[in-house]
Amino acid sequence: MDTVPIQMPDGTTTPVRLFAGSDEAPVVVIFPGLGIPAGYYELFAQNLCSHGFNVAIGELRGQGDSRPRPSSSSTYGYHELVSVDFPAIFEVVRETFPSSTPYLLGHSMGGQLGVMYAARVRGRLGGVVLVASGSPYYRGFSGMGSPGLLLGSAAMSVTANIAGFWPGDKLDIGGFGRQSKVLISDWSRFARSGKIDPAGADIDYEERIGRLKLPVLSISIEGDELAPRGSAKNLVRKMPDADVTMWHQAQPLGHNGWIRNPTGTVDRIAEWIHDR
Repeated sequence: MDTVPIQMPDGTTTPVRLFAGSDEAPVVVIFPGLGIPAGYYELFAQNLCSHGFNVAIGELRGQGDSRPRPSSSSTYGYHELVSVDFPAIFEVVRETFPSSTPYLLGHSMGGQLGVMYAARVRGRLGGVVLVASGSPYYRGFSGMGSPGLLLGSAAMSVTANIAGFWPGDKLDIGGFGRQSKVLISDWSRFARSGKIDPAGADIDYEERIGRLKLPVLSISIEGDELAPRGSAKNLVRKMPDADVTMWHQAQPLGHNGWIRNPTGTVDRIAEWIHDR
């Protein structure tokens, strides 16, 4: 594994982890979920490499080995991540694997961001893989999860704005970790409205996502309360023209367990990419 650090405009340094598989094989570019460090996906990346793929893991700004941690001066949200950070990460990927077709794999919020990035670059990806990733829109959740998410997302946004950032290192709610107040506000708005409408957007993301025509594999996981099937379906419904394949991992691995128990999930991803 090689690591390449990238410096963002706000001074944040974010590493990209690179795993070489076979020459000219597709490269799977992994983006983590909120609060999960990129290093946690290394075993998953190694399993993808064993199937012949090249792999990169992009750290989300302010998480894992990215420095500094979010503070009251952090003003980045969904839009900055997909318009600034993702292009910088993909530049490193292209330089490292110039002959490889890139496939974006997003976990949880990483998948939401991945769909937004795909809408910005359109034909530059071979496809998008969403694992345990869905819309946080509260109507996609059943039982008490629905009103709980509606009220909880609003409360998190208010708390983040009062504190100047989301103090996830002290309030361990949802496992989100310490985050930018703008990022939490964007997520909260998505959870309440069901629409991707981030602060500072320079395009209509909903409209652009609706025109995507690329292949998409959406994998839901048994026991996942953070991205249940209804949530996953709500995210792919935003892409009516895409070539969507949905698959449910029957093992009860929950929202994160598939990362460290990757065999079945990796096999399905490899099969899907090889069919492209």
